[in-house]
Amino acid sequence: MRTATLSARSLTKRYGAGKALDNVSVDIAAGESVAVMGASGSGKTTLLHTLAGITSPDSGQVSYNGIDVTALNETGRSKLRREQFGFVFQAGLLIPELTALENVALALMLNGLSRRDAEAESALWLARLGLAGMENRRMGELSGGQAQRVAIARAQVTGAGVVFADEPTGALDSHTSADVMTALLQATSGRGRTLVVVTHDPTVAARCARTLFMHDGVLSPAPPARPAEVAGTGGGNLTAPAAGNPDAGTTFMAGPRGAQ
Repeated sequence: MRTATLSARSLTKRYGAGKALDNVSVDIAAGESVAVMGASGSGKTTLLHTLAGITSPDSGQVSYNGIDVTALNETGRSKLRREQFGFVFQAGLLIPELTALENVALALMLNGLSRRDAEAESALWLARLGLAGMENRRMGELSGGQAQRVAIARAQVTGAGVVFADEPTGALDSHTSADVMTALLQATSGRGRTLVVVTHDPTVAARCARTLFMHDGVLSPAPPARPAEVAGTGGGNLTAPAAGNPDAGTTFMAGPRGAQ
């Protein structure tokens, strides 16, 4: 097996009375693409945030290329995220007042690169992702798929070793979703970089080299068994985790087909 570039050991994280992470351990190799699947409230977003140094665990350790991420202070974690990690979110989190080129270049300028050099490198990444000629468009002038390509360019322009993607296709139709996943994989694992994707979509997960499953804070290589129907009720309401939990979502129904 390839040497792990990102590792977690015995992670726990509580929100209120519930565990978002329950003794989670995982190794992810350089250049590997890994999908983490799970229902709302399963703990998958908390895991992504903890691996990326956004959230600190209550206990356990995260390491990246020999660096103990959990031992870093907030300044150290911010520097690591800015220089070594890239992020793609469902909503993109792009700045609407800036052009596509400026959104991507900003990541380099925050690392000290001149505006001219930052925009030159950013233009190359936009072209690689099929956005040549759209550099000066603002976010409102791009389709959802095009905006996500801008987010991918921003995540990779700094040379990030790991890209964390949280539901990167959640707001897209199936055709655009497939195109965005192709672009994301080509820009990351296709170039020897690591991709960690959180998703509820099995089609997205199937595109990755490995799929893991979160259920009630526990990480597993196999999907959880379907919950048994509550006797006499025809299924029960499963409520979201406590306030403050990034995995918290709307209440969903559990019945004969499991979580919807």
